[in-house]
Amino acid sequence: MAFGGFDTQGQQPPMSEINTTPLVDVMLVLLIIFMVTAPLMTHTLPIDLPRVGGATIEDETPPVNLELDEQGALHWNGELIDQPTLDSRLTALGQQQPQPELRLRAHRDTRYERIAEIMAHSRSAGVHRLGFVTEAAPAQPPQ
Repeated sequence: MAFGGFDTQGQQPPMSEINTTPLVDVMLVLLIIFMVTAPLMTHTLPIDLPRVGGATIEDETPPVNLELDEQGALHWNGELIDQPTLDSRLTALGQQQPQPELRLRAHRDTRYERIAEIMAHSRSAGVHRLGFVTEAAPAQPPQ
């Protein structure tokens, strides 16, 4: 090992070569480990798993789309509604069994306060399935 110092009078300059002996030692140990464990990786154990036939669960009720546009107007499945109508429809939606999913889509410039109010109203009305609809960002061309 060569260590340099500030006083170089009468001393040899530090070695600038990399000592590869520890690297070779580590590689040989890894090679031996892999040679020992490789035959163990091919050992298999037969397992007889049970066959289960499950029916897929279909969601019978179509989702309800609630949109909040840039002016703050509410649209229930495309129909323009006001706040009292929204409250009554959310109450009716919360009592349905099975409950359809309420999908909320808001304009990108909508204040979060308004979205939080709609979420709070839907939660208090008993709506438990709430989803958010987002739009994918446009793909950027590679530079």
